[in-house]
Amino acid sequence: MKAKDQQETLNLRVKWIGLKQQFFTHTLINADDYFSAAQLETKSFNLSDSARYLRHMSVGMTIEHNSDKPIHFKIFTGPLKYNILIDYKLRLEREIPLGWGFAPIAWVNRFLVIPVFNWLEKYGLNYGLIILILTILLKIVLIPFTYQTYMSSAKMRALKPEITKINEKYPKPEDALKKQQETMQLYKKSKINPAGGCWPVLLQFPILIAMFRFFPSAIELRHQAFLWAHDLSASDSIINLGVNIPLYGDHVSLFALLMAISTLLYTYINNKLTPTDNTMPGMKLMMYGMPILFLGIFNNYSAALSYYYFLFNVISILQTYAFRLFVNEEKIRAKLIENWKKPVKRSSWQQRMEALAKQQQANARKK
Repeated sequence: MKAKDQQETLNLRVKWIGLKQQFFTHTLINADDYFSAAQLETKSFNLSDSARYLRHMSVGMTIEHNSDKPIHFKIFTGPLKYNILIDYKLRLEREIPLGWGFAPIAWVNRFLVIPVFNWLEKYGLNYGLIILILTILLKIVLIPFTYQTYMSSAKMRALKPEITKINEKYPKPEDALKKQQETMQLYKKSKINPAGGCWPVLLQFPILIAMFRFFPSAIELRHQAFLWAHDLSASDSIINLGVNIPLYGDHVSLFALLMAISTLLYTYINNKLTPTDNTMPGMKLMMYGMPILFLGIFNNYSAALSYYYFLFNVISILQTYAFRLFVNEEKIRAKLIENWKKPVKRSSWQQRMEALAKQQQANARKK
């Protein structure tokens, strides 16, 4: 049960009911059977500004009881620590918000992040160093996806002269369909999938979102200091502004600021390396606007989370320059030119798309 004003009725069988804060829980467990229903309610005290984080929580449970038998309950009052809760084999670990609503995120946390984090803990390292090593290990796991994304971008850069000629050939908006057809034909004969760099990026999202869920709920980081951060589970405030700025807060988080700056730098480098369509200026504006939006969001999140994303960006930038150093883009272009000499096999999907395009052109002429 979360700390928001709400009422909820559960008309289903439940084994336990938990009242939790960020890092601790008070859970009532029916040791013999299930509760047949439950009524949950959370209310604010509304006493003063200092009591804005206080809540009154109440729970009503329906029990199917035979008066001839005693009822046994168990109470767990303690930390929301994954390794402790999972030992009860009652799914108590689901009180920790690790992304249970979306299976890939939960799997990443259960089978990758938490085991590696616990393994690194055994060496008695500072948690800031543990996060650094964890980030490096995750980036190593993601190298095949990152490399594939870079190679897709490199192939697109190699075709930039041809793409520029097509854009100059069809400058008018009414020629957009012809321009698209000729561009797709160029990709086809070059044996390039224009969406080839998107899938590796999408496959990395579960890890990025899993970390977003993991760090704010990791009790291991509570009261753990690193560099200027006194508590990695809370925001690393270095300046108190004395006034609450909407969508930002009343303080400055240095890790959040570093995360936003590194994101802007990484975006700038990617834009320099990736051919862009000048007809979509709004896309570039959105790409540079997102880090500013993230600054407002992460300013009030745990320092560990901002620190992780900052490290992720820095390592990504270093990887990009490493790829540029070892990848010969002249050879890539030579390979593409060689592909142009080979016959192009049209797939059934491409044939259908071409037929659809011709039909659209015919309909446009009739109008």
